[in-house]
Amino acid sequence: MTAEPAAATAVTGTASGEVDAIGPLPVGPLPVIVLWALGAIFAILVVASVAVWALGRLRPAGNWTELRQRVRTWWVMPAVFALAMALSRRISLIFFAFVSFLALKEYLSLIPTRRADRSALFWAFLCIPLQYLWIDMRWYGMFIVFIPVFAFLLLPMRMVLIGETEGFLRAAGTLHWGLMATVFSLSHVAFLLVLPQRLNPHGGGPGLVLYLIFLTQFNDVAQYLWGRTLGRHKVIPKVSPGKTVEGLLGGLATTLVLARLLAPWLTPFSSGEAWLAGILIGLGGFVGDVVISALKRDLGIKDSGSLLPGHGGILDRIDSLTYTAPLFFHFVWYLHGPLVTRLLP
Repeated sequence: MTAEPAAATAVTGTASGEVDAIGPLPVGPLPVIVLWALGAIFAILVVASVAVWALGRLRPAGNWTELRQRVRTWWVMPAVFALAMALSRRISLIFFAFVSFLALKEYLSLIPTRRADRSALFWAFLCIPLQYLWIDMRWYGMFIVFIPVFAFLLLPMRMVLIGETEGFLRAAGTLHWGLMATVFSLSHVAFLLVLPQRLNPHGGGPGLVLYLIFLTQFNDVAQYLWGRTLGRHKVIPKVSPGKTVEGLLGGLATTLVLARLLAPWLTPFSSGEAWLAGILIGLGGFVGDVVISALKRDLGIKDSGSLLPGHGGILDRIDSLTYTAPLFFHFVWYLHGPLVTRLLP
């Protein structure tokens, strides 16, 4: 299968020989069901804000500063996300590219880098606009291989040309891992936006994005709440002492229920597909969380930054998405995507 940049020719044959294409970039207002879903999210935030206010009044001696900061930040994050989605799909792509930039920048500020690799870091940052350009062009072939293949081959070559061999393996490995986690993985969220409306008549690309992000974030919250309430048995105490078996199972069960309830409104999933999506997001989110926790523990830090009050840094907020985004995208692509995902006899 060859990758063609033109939207009309980004195609492969189907089993019947019929040609299928990604098509032009979707335009127009957000689907009504997505607007209702966004309204429901803000209603949840209203309830959370009232609950925090009530806690402060009922227990004035308690320290609720961090909880208040978390809720305030939660108001900002979905508001910015909703605004970007409402303006246009292209603005949304720019928004996700900016999130990738912030995440990669934060990651590179944490890991030790060699002075000799400054030019290689420039090329790594250049991968961000290029990766999102392929999405804007609906060029799936280049999108899926650019960072895993071309960046993987070219960045070490640039490092070799510098002539510094000490620490080469660590520098090349950490740089490419950062690109994969903060740019390649997150860009799968953006590619959901350019999928044709006919693949998801209910909510289009925005519906799939909202479904993924809401379930991923709510899975984090549910695991935290179940863990604080019933948690007794540690899952990975050496990596994340706060994670418990009860929190993991409770969060997974909550995510499964929500995945099934929301699927008919935001996705093209059948009942069975919705359950599978819930498992992918619930378990994938947990793994993404603990992988970034292992990274921070290796570096000897608690939070990756302080950009988001009450939450930490960008990496602290997107850790679960680094796993759920590619897993969910390829789940959708395999079941409902416009391209053949395996060779036919």
